Amino acid sequence: MDIYSLSIQRADGSTQSMTDFKGKTLLIVNVASQCGFTVQYEGLEKLYQKYKERGLVILGFPCNQFGSQEPGSDEEIQSFCTLNFGVTFPVLSKVEVNGAGTHPLYQLLKKEEPGILGTEGIKWNFTKFLVSKSGKVLKRFASTDKPDSLASEIEADLNS
Repeated sequence: MDIYSLSIQRADGSTQSMTDFKGKTLLIVNVASQCGFTVQYEGLEKLYQKYKERGLVILGFPCNQFGSQEPGSDEEIQSFCTLNFGVTFPVLSKVEVNGAGTHPLYQLLKKEEPGILGTEGIKWNFTKFLVSKSGKVLKRFASTDKPDSLASEIEADLNS
């Protein structure tokens, strides 16, 4: 299984194939609206604005598995992101990133790029995965890694 064999659900309920992102550098993030890291939406949007014309796509996946910090509906989450942070990158339908209901995309991301000491579980909201233009999972970043600190690694893949 590779990343392009998977599909994701958009916030409007429609399905999107990951093949739509072939040749794009992806930053995949599990997001939440009521988290101490929620302010990272601002930094993610700045990265998106800076690099989208060069092929960066940021995909935000709301997740309510950490402290119930994403309790809203898909519609409420979209409104929150737009009104509070001016988010224009895709924020998709809510997913699970750990446990029996883990979305297949997150199964693949965690397998390809485990965390510290080889653990696969996502530790908290705003864990980030950088995926190359060829679909290879390049790196996993912690919640504490600010979006602007990822710029050089994003640029490296965009320039490859």
